[in-house]
Amino acid sequence: MSDARALSLIRLLADGHLHSGEELAQVLGLTRAAVWKFLHRLKDELGLGLIAERGRGYRLARPIELLDASRIRAALSPQTASQLGGLAIHPVIDSTNAELMRQAAGGTLDGSVCLAEYQTAGRGRRGRRWVSPFGVNVYLSVLWRYAGAPATLSGLSLALGVALAETLSDLGAQELALKWPNDLLWQGRKLAGVLIEITGESQGPCHLVAGIGLNLEMTEDQAQAIDQPWVGLDEVLGVTKVRRNALVAHLLDGLFAAFARYTDEGLAPFIERWRALDAYLGQGVCLVLGDQVIQGRYAGVTDQGALILETDQGRRLFQSGELSLRTLAAR
Repeated sequence: MSDARALSLIRLLADGHLHSGEELAQVLGLTRAAVWKFLHRLKDELGLGLIAERGRGYRLARPIELLDASRIRAALSPQTASQLGGLAIHPVIDSTNAELMRQAAGGTLDGSVCLAEYQTAGRGRRGRRWVSPFGVNVYLSVLWRYAGAPATLSGLSLALGVALAETLSDLGAQELALKWPNDLLWQGRKLAGVLIEITGESQGPCHLVAGIGLNLEMTEDQAQAIDQPWVGLDEVLGVTKVRRNALVAHLLDGLFAAFARYTDEGLAPFIERWRALDAYLGQGVCLVLGDQVIQGRYAGVTDQGALILETDQGRRLFQSGELSLRTLAAR
């Protein structure tokens, strides 16, 4: 995908219109047979929703809006723009989080943002793969420097979840809910997730990378590898449409504001807002902790963001970390 011709081809097809093999061959300086092979390689490697119409040409299953740094910057609030350390867009990368974690030790500016059209090794929590087809979702990470100890960041994923939910609500999304500690749901299906990784001294300072994966307009074919119910923002919004670059700017505005407030005040300003969006309150659940499965009634979260589980042995608290939550019916 480092081949400039691949990007040229994707830009041509991004409009969603039908393009003949002859047209593509002329633009790229290839034979029609080579174009056919090239297109299928991109479909296989990048998950492009490519449709071939016999005797007519090729088109994408739907138009895609490629990420554009200048458009994103222009749509940012003045406050976010002033805090932005840098904005890099990669056509293909292993993981936006991994890229910023690599940069953290090298003096990369506070507030730097990494975006990608496609991730070869996108990650969710507990090492799970985050399915990342080209150009149809949002994969972004932000690097922040934090003066305090990493332990005081235990509630940050909840705060950023609130920011994510409220940002999308402002764009017209309804019926959103949060699943502890870091999933955004719509009608029980996963819409987005937050992944926070931290490096630094135990007493501070430290660097943290906050990654956001947001499903936008994947096709069923592109999502075949997803092993849980999912939904895209296009379905959530219905007839309301949002431009992808404008969406990224809105997300960054919400995330930067949330981190600044968390730095000053901790989880306190967010906790009641999180509780109002709590997906599983009062339900019977299973909590997976390593190889252990603990059953009980989910009783919400503490003011510090710990999960409260009422079990046969009494009430127990669990901190955010390598935990998974599933409804009993889903197991």
